[in-house]
Amino acid sequence: MRLFAAVLPPPAAVAELRAAVGGLPADDRLRWTAEEGWHFTLAFMGEVEEHLLEELHARLARAAHRTESFPLRLHGSGHFGDRALWVGAAGGLDRMRLLAERADAAARRAGIPMEQHRRYVPHLTVARSRGEISLTPYTEALAAFEGTSWQVGEVCLVRSRLPVSGVPGEQPRYEVVGAWPLAG
Repeated sequence: MRLFAAVLPPPAAVAELRAAVGGLPADDRLRWTAEEGWHFTLAFMGEVEEHLLEELHARLARAAHRTESFPLRLHGSGHFGDRALWVGAAGGLDRMRLLAERADAAARRAGIPMEQHRRYVPHLTVARSRGEISLTPYTEALAAFEGTSWQVGEVCLVRSRLPVSGVPGEQPRYEVVGAWPLAG
């Protein structure tokens, strides 16, 4: 199954972001992500073999237990080239980066081959491009966005089911398959 570790924003933060994104201009070259799928990926694991799940769960539980809860809020925006528009985070970013490193290490130690480690950039993807489009007007429109702070209290293991129907605009489906409380 295709898995990743994530921090999920609470419903109030999702509602604030929905209002901010809802005010942006429509463009057929952008595919907006479904708010049910909004998350901050900590460690993407890809396809994980079933026999590794028990060890992965134990190691993620340990990583969560060793990490204190932290404040977070949706903040600002950015983009990866002209491919993805995202909203960033502010608050306990040092702890979030530590949690991302621990989730990555948990997966590696559970026997999951992980991609080469890169510096963690906390982001929540709100749209992907379908062609050539400048995302600069969208990042400028969201640059001043400031969400209300919340306390991150758990790390989630999420299953990702990619679209298979071929229907244009179909979104991936996400299912939380495990969650572990952070310390504190």
